[in-house]
Amino acid sequence: VQLQASGGGLVQTGGSLRLSCAASERTFSSYTMGWFRQAPGKEREFVAGITWSGGRTLYADSVKGRFTISGDNAKNTMFLRMNSLKPEDTAVYYCAAKYGIRLPSTATYGYDYWGQGTLVTVSS
Repeated sequence: VQLQASGGGLVQTGGSLRLSCAASERTFSSYTMGWFRQAPGKEREFVAGITWSGGRTLYADSVKGRFTISGDNAKNTMFLRMNSLKPEDTAVYYCAAKYGIRLPSTATYGYDYWGQGTLVTVSS
């Protein structure tokens, strides 16, 4: 499966953005999906994950209550709604997929397919 992330940009502190991840095939019923981010000089870290079967979602503590992961199976697209953005949310955001239905992994090795990343910059 091929993934294409988009929706990044420059936003002020407290603002909102919605990222999209378009998949090349109908993924959500067969895959576990996730969002990761990587800030300059830091390792890639888990942000949120979702399995449509059972409706399980998982969030990093740093984004819980501010970010929402969702998807539109008919459009083969996953979303990450980001509210109350902070400068520390600045990073390149990547979407990822793993074939099979399971609890979303918080590790990068838990995913087999990756999008190219979209840059989110939050100004103070």
